[in-house]
Amino acid sequence: MPLGGVLPAVTCTAQSTMLTGTLPRQHGIVGNGWYFRDLSEVWLWRQSNRLVAGEKVWEAARRRLPGFTCAKLFWWYNMYSSADWSITPRPTYPADGRKIPGIYTQPHELKGELERALGPFPLFQFWGPGASLTSSRWIADAARLVIDRQRPTLTLVYLPHLDYDHQRYGPDDARSRAALRAVDGLVADLVGDARRAGADVLVVSEYGIRPVRRPVDINRALRRARLLVVQDTVAGELLDAGMSRAFAVADHQVAHVYVRDPADVGAVRAELERLDGVAEVLDDKGKEAAGLDHPRAGELVAVAAPDAWFTYYYWLDDAKAPDFAPSVEIHRKPGYDPAELFLATPDVRTKLRVARRLAQKMLGFRYVMDVIPLHGDFVRGSHGRLADDPVHGPVLIGSSRALRPADPTAMTDLFSLILTHLER
Repeated sequence: MPLGGVLPAVTCTAQSTMLTGTLPRQHGIVGNGWYFRDLSEVWLWRQSNRLVAGEKVWEAARRRLPGFTCAKLFWWYNMYSSADWSITPRPTYPADGRKIPGIYTQPHELKGELERALGPFPLFQFWGPGASLTSSRWIADAARLVIDRQRPTLTLVYLPHLDYDHQRYGPDDARSRAALRAVDGLVADLVGDARRAGADVLVVSEYGIRPVRRPVDINRALRRARLLVVQDTVAGELLDAGMSRAFAVADHQVAHVYVRDPADVGAVRAELERLDGVAEVLDDKGKEAAGLDHPRAGELVAVAAPDAWFTYYYWLDDAKAPDFAPSVEIHRKPGYDPAELFLATPDVRTKLRVARRLAQKMLGFRYVMDVIPLHGDFVRGSHGRLADDPVHGPVLIGSSRALRPADPTAMTDLFSLILTHLER
């Protein structure tokens, strides 16, 4: 059945909404990242659960059910939560510039147990040009291990696979349909194991992915309007968020636009509304109507047209792009970059560059894996705006007909629905 969406329709916001039963105005997760005003820095993909305000569903269940336990596996904001067991990606970055795949677990000894049984977590198949079913399969196997050995009352498992080819090729492409069949088989096996163990199962998605054909360079427009400021450094141009009058944190089809001086809000809004590919600009009233009126949100929130999405790019000359731009650098880029799913060129040149960089890595040299395109022209699928038709939005599938909720169901209702399943 259809599941009502939340704005922005992105992973961190949707998952936090499901697990707290509240909107971003309460739980505070206004996107996959935001501008930390007190630091004057943009941070995406933080992992501390302490960023999420409000009671979590496992905390509510623990109050009601004696002996309740919860495993939270790869759902976001998974570090330092009050769940009994948790697993999340956590690479190590040595001083020589390498990125070594790894995970963070609670309790810590679970990490060694998983790696001995399953091998290292396949980080480079979790995100980047090599993203594939391999990472979701590892997560499913980890879930089986935790379920078999710990028997949690509630197990939350996030499988990311459908994000990959649906963004690469669009949801209607044959390769995306093949990805759907592949993850469907993986889910079927995991659900089958859970059902044989006597568990009820809920399958949910965070959003639907729709076809797109045009990237919108929102920060370049703000720079041309002399609102966005950069620093010219030896590592290329860097966004100077603290000095900018306005800039955007691009997050798929939604962008939080931060405006330093309230007197500039009207002019910035006019600039955004002139930009081709912007469908709507939310002010304070618009954010309130969307449940997005939280201090972390931008002064304005831009929503893309159905066939468009926002890039984070702010440089006007590729020769001045920051050194991290052609790399998979989810923590250094001041916005989401789906171009990280692609190699710069599909021919032998980029493959040779990858081989050369890997050789440098193996020999212990410092290296930059600069193989990602500096444009968004390859991207064919995106999400973030609310679905125009519920059939294109998130879905809810349950194993118990007796507990089927009323239709339509809001994403905030999942909190109480989980508790209903646990208490029966």
